[in-house]
Amino acid sequence: MHEYSIVQNLLDLVEENAKKNGAKNVSKVVVKIGVLSGVEPHLLRIAFDTFKEKTICEHAVLEMIVQPIVVKCGNCGKTSEFDKDRIFFECLECGSVDLDTIDGEDMLLLSIEMV
Repeated sequence: MHEYSIVQNLLDLVEENAKKNGAKNVSKVVVKIGVLSGVEPHLLRIAFDTFKEKTICEHAVLEMIVQPIVVKCGNCGKTSEFDKDRIFFECLECGSVDLDTIDGEDMLLLSIEMV
């Protein structure tokens, strides 16, 4: 379960930012998880709740925004959005498979609420 190592890195990043800003406590961590990122949100939550104990995030809430796949057609230029269950990606406008993925592959730390 690679979510454990992801959470360890996330906690390190949050702690580093909290120290830079003189924070004593983190109340909320917001991440965006692309459906193609390979990160399972429910496992990430379990890992976060497990490893946050005795850290600056001990009382923090993890908010996860799941990002669908967003593609742009190289043929007609239309942007389309798909969920992870779609098996075949084709432009919803023209049917082309000449698609560039523009969102939904990454996991990003969006914000940290700290005091």
